[in-house]
Amino acid sequence: MKLCRFNEDRLGVVVDGAIRDITDVQTEIRANARYDMKGDAVIASLPEWRSRMEEAAESAEPIDVASVDLLPPIARPCKTMAAPVNYEAHVAEMAAQPHVTGEDKGAQRPSGIQNQGIFLKANSAVVGPSEGVAIRFPDRRNDHEVEFVIIVGKEGSRIKRENAMDYVAGYTLGLDMTVRGIEDRSFRKSCDGYAPVGPWMVTADEIPDPGNVPFTVHLNGNLQQDAHTKDLIFDVPRLIEFASEFYTIYPGDYLFTGSPPGVSEVHPGDVMRCNCELIGEMEVVVREAE
Repeated sequence: MKLCRFNEDRLGVVVDGAIRDITDVQTEIRANARYDMKGDAVIASLPEWRSRMEEAAESAEPIDVASVDLLPPIARPCKTMAAPVNYEAHVAEMAAQPHVTGEDKGAQRPSGIQNQGIFLKANSAVVGPSEGVAIRFPDRRNDHEVEFVIIVGKEGSRIKRENAMDYVAGYTLGLDMTVRGIEDRSFRKSCDGYAPVGPWMVTADEIPDPGNVPFTVHLNGNLQQDAHTKDLIFDVPRLIEFASEFYTIYPGDYLFTGSPPGVSEVHPGDVMRCNCELIGEMEVVVREAE
């Protein structure tokens, strides 16, 4: 099943390329959820409510995807986690450009994801495809980094690798937008709008092997990143295990799995088109910050 949020916080199921509005189901779920719960009520309720969602979608009129504004697929994530240096080729790509990373100015980091850990992006950085990316520092280099993104399905802490997949609700695509410089990663990568996700969430059953997923991003029509999750250093189960050693994860949390090679600079007016046959396609437009 493909779940999307659109327009003014409406919930839809994507069927045959069209949206079926099931906002009434979302309203009922939220009405029965505690306001102070950690995580997203819809994602937490998905196992219990999925059949009801599918039934509601069958009777709803189809809506053209092109006619709506796509929002992030999760309304209330507790946190947005991200894995650094998780593709060997991207590690080599950045090591060859110390003038870009700032490491030629003394900001050396320990090598490897095991040593660098999982970092956080502010939830205020998360936007839907229709919201686009506003370049906050046009005088500095701003890069795109397309990523395969895990959406957590239930609460857990110190999860073992062999049980990790039980904690996955689904997957989406994300852009880990980055201001290059010597500041801490979480600071430079948390600008407003610097974490576009979408176009929707695909439930875990539709991607039975997350280690076998190709995905791409085209910049202004040119293929820029051509990636495959088989090349991840820490695969999906290991990332969940690793992240949950430090954080309790909650329903609706995002976990960006890392950028493949091919990152490049973006400018206002550019168009990024992310695609994965198993998920869908999202178009994100770059603009100047207001």
